[in-house]
Amino acid sequence: MKPEFSPGRNIAMKIPAHEYHQTVLFYRDVLGFEALAGPASSSTETTRFQFGDKVLWIDRVEALSQAEVWLEVVADDVKAAAAWLERHGCARRDEIEALPDGLAGFWVSSPANIIHLVTSGSR
Repeated sequence: MKPEFSPGRNIAMKIPAHEYHQTVLFYRDVLGFEALAGPASSSTETTRFQFGDKVLWIDRVEALSQAEVWLEVVADDVKAAAAWLERHGCARRDEIEALPDGLAGFWVSSPANIIHLVTSGSR
């Protein structure tokens, strides 16, 4: 049975360290996006912005050579989603970033190497 998938609330931009501050200034000062207060549950330096009905995470990553965009996908059944995506040849990428304790989810790569966090949406 095919699980139901829907867009998640989060979009992450992984930014090389040398471009991080200019990128934050672009979204905050040039575009005027609202920065979200409060701690981000991330192990990296992170700034979060309201992005319509989404949250845009700007993450500073030391060893990155170019920016990457990561997306969140919500599944109604995370275990069924993992099996479904595996059957369809999607590469699991759980090694790329540890998930917070208690978060039901996993990382997967699209055929174009876009990273997706697949979660239950309950966070």
